[in-house]
Amino acid sequence: MRMPDQKIILSADTPCDIGDELKARYHVSLHPLHIILDDKQYTDGVDITSAQLYEAWWKHKLLPRTAAINPEEYESYFSYYLDQGYDVIHVSLGSGLSSSHANAKIAAETLKDKGNVFVIDSCSLSTGFGLLVCEAGERIRVGMPTEQIVEEVSALAQDTSASFILDTLEFMRAGGRCSSITQIGAAMLNLKPTIIVKNDRQGSMIVGKKYMGKLAPSLMKYVDDQLKDRTDLVLDRVFVTHSGMDDPAIIDKVVARIKELQPFKEIFVTQASCTISCHCGPNTLGVLFLTKPGSISN
Repeated sequence: MRMPDQKIILSADTPCDIGDELKARYHVSLHPLHIILDDKQYTDGVDITSAQLYEAWWKHKLLPRTAAINPEEYESYFSYYLDQGYDVIHVSLGSGLSSSHANAKIAAETLKDKGNVFVIDSCSLSTGFGLLVCEAGERIRVGMPTEQIVEEVSALAQDTSASFILDTLEFMRAGGRCSSITQIGAAMLNLKPTIIVKNDRQGSMIVGKKYMGKLAPSLMKYVDDQLKDRTDLVLDRVFVTHSGMDDPAIIDKVVARIKELQPFKEIFVTQASCTISCHCGPNTLGVLFLTKPGSISN
């Protein structure tokens, strides 16, 4: 058990997308990434919204960019808690997706004489690493020692299932993540591709199954493919995370279908941060959950 006087702050980058309820439950401190739009810098979740990013693109063809948290920012942020006698457990956006993880590690090393900062590589994005934040929070609540929490939660990065269906590839194309030919072809054929985050310690992304047709029925097929008849799921919680839906009723249908397929104890609907939304565009939705150890092949 943890020593009675040992204090822990649970921290994460804003793209964990866990929402206000879980942030409050686990007392999570979030550090925002930066959004660059029209040469102006904004703070994710503070002074810019996903809706504003979409409007800037549709009306003015202004493409937003993301910027990682630099080591100096992390150093100042971590120091605030170290000065109060806390250990810091920080869960970062996957190292293969952002330099934020490496920068947090640099800050932790710089501060090692001041106190303990443990940086966990989620190898994922959005609520794929939000799942790990929740797992860390549960362990803190029961008094697990800091080092054991870090070890166990780091291992769980191999067991997260993170995927999304994209309604449009326009934002991916504009950001250089797919070709114009691919984007035009998908639009002509009305294809809805799945993006899968690979658990290979880098958090790389691949294109998975492509669904043909309108978004709502494609999402139902996607949910079935993710959850139907599976026996390898950890049923504590599942996230339905979206980037803003034109038809909110689709979210209710996804939740209802999840309830039909698997007895998850909790289902959380959250909206993706600007960091995630500016790459995938509107009407993107994913179902994210943990699997039993060793279930996912890399």
